Amino acid sequence: MAGDGPGGVAPRLTGADLVAAVPGLAEEAAVEVEDFRQVPSAGLTVEDVAELAGRVEKAGAEGFAGVVITQGTDTLEETSFLLDLLYRGEAPVVLTGAMRHPGIAGADGPANLLAAVRTAASPVARHLGVLVVFNDEIHAARWVRKTHATSPGAFSSPNAGPIGRMAEGAPRVHATPEGRPTVGRPLTRRVKVEVVTAALGSDGVLLDGLADRVNGVVVAAFGAGHVPESWVAGLGTLAARLPVVLASRTGAGGVLSRTYAFPGSESDLLARGLISAGTLDPYKARLLLLAHLAAGSDRATIVAAFADHL
Repeated sequence: MAGDGPGGVAPRLTGADLVAAVPGLAEEAAVEVEDFRQVPSAGLTVEDVAELAGRVEKAGAEGFAGVVITQGTDTLEETSFLLDLLYRGEAPVVLTGAMRHPGIAGADGPANLLAAVRTAASPVARHLGVLVVFNDEIHAARWVRKTHATSPGAFSSPNAGPIGRMAEGAPRVHATPEGRPTVGRPLTRRVKVEVVTAALGSDGVLLDGLADRVNGVVVAAFGAGHVPESWVAGLGTLAARLPVVLASRTGAGGVLSRTYAFPGSESDLLARGLISAGTLDPYKARLLLLAHLAAGSDRATIVAAFADHL
């Protein structure tokens, strides 16, 4: 993003522009630049990310030591997670971006890009899956979230913390994520999965007729997996027709299984056929469900995929 004057910022900078703005980058690695898309991150699609996964794998086969992807921060947590599900290579893949555009004081893009290149070029980043490097912190894509709208420290991993940090110009990794489940490609089916959010006093009207319009649903529930009692019958009917995943809207922690027992509690909903998202937030749960449905996975495979996140 770049711009000046009252018109605001928009996608104007190329990859070469970004690289040229980083002092000392040429001393770190030989960087080859490719402009894959030049759109606001809010305009990216699942198909874009699936194509990107293939391009990144090809880069690894071509002998590149690692790949850095820059994008807008709006959907960076979702892009990184979906890419982690689809990418099957070994070369490090690192996503980064900027919270302050280059036209204002304290722009963080150059520092983030330099840290991302250093991480992608390092052997310690191999076999870790897709990473997000921001504000000198290294996050695993499966855990990272954007937790602030404007702060340079917008990215964190509430359930696990960063797996590493930059120190003296080098990545230092202190935690290694366990096995990284992937979803088969290509994503041949065109599917729709939507998130429905529970809210105080909501009567669940958005559930009406939903089964005829989507292939799957994620419920962003209260607390540890609870919804208003008025939602219960509708969710039970919905779960009998298509996959319905129960996630917590809180942003940290996860869905319980047997603690509460009132109508609309987690144990009640799971008994009605909803699938627990475990510690996945609603947005990551949506992408995991969507990817499996698009790949043609059956219900047993989908349930097993979510069980990896309990």
